Amino acid sequence: MSRIGRKEIVIPNNIEVIINQPEILVQGTKGQLSYKISELIKVETRNNIIKLIKTQNTQEAQAIHGLSRSIINNMIQGVSQGFEKKLIIQGVGYRSHMEGKNLILNIGYSHAVKIEPPENINIRVENNTNICVSGINKEKVGQIAATIRSVRPPEPYKGKGIRYENETVKRKVGKAGK
Repeated sequence: MSRIGRKEIVIPNNIEVIINQPEILVQGTKGQLSYKISELIKVETRNNIIKLIKTQNTQEAQAIHGLSRSIINNMIQGVSQGFEKKLIIQGVGYRSHMEGKNLILNIGYSHAVKIEPPENINIRVENNTNICVSGINKEKVGQIAATIRSVRPPEPYKGKGIRYENETVKRKVGKAGK
């Protein structure tokens, strides 16, 4: 039994939710998002509360039940508050800057790495080493942050590379001398 799927979603006052059974549209102050709901799930709204109900009692319906609830909740949170991921560049000579909307990373390669953000995703660079990825879609924000991190993930010996703000890198001991 999905515990996440059974939770109700409370709609804030400044958010509008429109349900046309195969699709749900969420509009807020920051923008709008839509999601196609599976036929295994039925959505009910009652005075600013959304409840998801399974139409079948199968394992697939069980999995989709919790997933749909999480996605709809993230959509409501995204259009009201937005999502943000912060990355830190560590290493001598490693830096980044913006060129228009594109992020340019100089991180020890012979060339600069250029990352183009998709629509509705904003990238900011603060003092050359801090990168902030923000937007209304949690999935896209996380994916772009992961793409930036994958360009030069932190290495375990000196800790150089790109890491998330609160990420801890397990350090290894170097070569033992004689």
